[in-house]
Amino acid sequence: MKLPFPAFVLAAVVLGSPPAVAQQPQQPPPQQFQPSGEWAKLPRMQLERQFAGPLQDTVVQRLRDPVDGTICYVYLPISAPHSPTTATGFVQYGPNGIGSINCMPGTPAVAAPTRHK
Repeated sequence: MKLPFPAFVLAAVVLGSPPAVAQQPQQPPPQQFQPSGEWAKLPRMQLERQFAGPLQDTVVQRLRDPVDGTICYVYLPISAPHSPTTATGFVQYGPNGIGSINCMPGTPAVAAPTRHK
């Protein structure tokens, strides 16, 4: 049986279409987070200085990695809105970035001298 072109296209669309349920967008699986107690155990960089930022209510912080001496400058707003604490113990800052960072190598921390026998 030969169908005219428009009918053939319509038949292909109708017959080749998956059920309406399958056409719904797929939800990504929820992200798995570590308990917030793990975050509290992470090492901290040393805050060396803090400067007024170029815009009102912003700051630039100079941080140093105590292990390798890396120096980072972080540009931050003084406050950033976020969600209430979630069931996982974290807050969500939403789609906006809350700061920027720039790092460069620094002088490594001074190690204790070793004794040679």
